[in-house]
Amino acid sequence: MPRKIIPYNPNLKDLARKLRNDSTLGEVLLWNEIKGRGFGYDFHRQKPLLNYIVDFYCSELNLVIEVDGHYHNHEEKVEVDILRDQELAKYDLTVIRFTEQEVRKDIANVLRTIESYVAEHTPPPSQEGNRTGPALC
Repeated sequence: MPRKIIPYNPNLKDLARKLRNDSTLGEVLLWNEIKGRGFGYDFHRQKPLLNYIVDFYCSELNLVIEVDGHYHNHEEKVEVDILRDQELAKYDLTVIRFTEQEVRKDIANVLRTIESYVAEHTPPPSQEGNRTGPALC
């Protein structure tokens, strides 16, 4: 099945590259776990989608994972996040959000949440064989 193309603002590519190089500790910790486990899917980090840059994205699962820092606690940022999630949902994307503190202090539960989502959204192996291994970038 071909990948669904989600448009993005090409002006965000340089910023996404900078964000990959300047990740928060929570993003680094979670990325190391995701790329180590793979979950059997291809995840990208700091991926431009629409007019946003999402922390982690898996096109096969229609999954966006966000690690929210302390600045996400402000009311106006929460409203922006809600709007962003609604726009991404129009492309059948699910957004799972964790706080920076959750990732730093309770990564086991963060990973369990991701694993549960992956398990619920992974089709059973077909008669023709299993899916290939993960490819990460």
